[in-house]
Amino acid sequence: MLIYFDGKLIPKEEAKVSVYDHGLLYGDGIFEGIRSYDGKVFRLEQHLDRLYNSAQAIALKIPLPKEEIREAVLKTLRANKLRDAYIRLVVTRGIGDLGLDPRKCPKPTIFIITDKIVLYPEEFYKNGLEVIVTKTKRNIKEALNPEIKSLNYLNNILARIEVNKRGCQEGIMTNIEGYVAEATADNIFIVRNKDASAKGGELCSASAFIDRASEARCHNKEVITPPAEMEALRGITRDAVLKIAESLGIEAHELPFTVKDLYEADECFLTGTAAEVIPVVKVDGKDIGDGKPGEITLKLKEGFKKLTQREGTPIY
Repeated sequence: MLIYFDGKLIPKEEAKVSVYDHGLLYGDGIFEGIRSYDGKVFRLEQHLDRLYNSAQAIALKIPLPKEEIREAVLKTLRANKLRDAYIRLVVTRGIGDLGLDPRKCPKPTIFIITDKIVLYPEEFYKNGLEVIVTKTKRNIKEALNPEIKSLNYLNNILARIEVNKRGCQEGIMTNIEGYVAEATADNIFIVRNKDASAKGGELCSASAFIDRASEARCHNKEVITPPAEMEALRGITRDAVLKIAESLGIEAHELPFTVKDLYEADECFLTGTAAEVIPVVKVDGKDIGDGKPGEITLKLKEGFKKLTQREGTPIY
């Protein structure tokens, strides 16, 4: 396995980050997780745009233009003869001293790993996940904006430790106000009757979003995911699923909802680059709907699979 490391392709055994690198010392850096399917990299341009946006948000100057990073990703995949792969693209602040000051890091470190990933066994895609709501709250955006895909994932890891102790597969994190934000590694969606949100329940209780909640009342079901304002990452798979729902005639919205809304949902599923689209059938020991993957979840899962088969940047 060859790793792209600061402009060179080297064996993974030789790919080493300095102990003085601020990505290691302080989590000072950014990354993207990307997938390729059957020789095409899915939504590479959107991932690169987000990488550069994250870099700008933390005042990190990526020393290569976007076109060179794009070619480096494809070059690494070709060097490893991969068609279906998981790509981890990382930019750290680089080597500095033992202080926090990023000005002491003159050159960022860039590396690209291309490999395989299996986040969940196939049985969970068929039967669904059991998850918990974690006690660990999502970082507030004023402290560390979740829109920045930084290397500092300790908030998520603390929640993941809770998940492991409870013997579940994933954890759902809420923000400080009690609204659902996202899972420890994925975005979250629920499916429910629109009548439920029209009754003035918790789903519409954030006044800034009430108008949006009333926009769609045509069909019986709607798909809902927390907006970025709820300390959620604007995931690329998440955005793709919103568009797929629209193309299938399924109402889909970014709206705040609570744990109570989650418990009462008809369906629930998670989305992410590594996880793709995976059903959730139980939260805190309570069945979601009938305790089986829902019809709309399965339609969106199949729609996403078809999208990845026809869309992407060719590797070869």
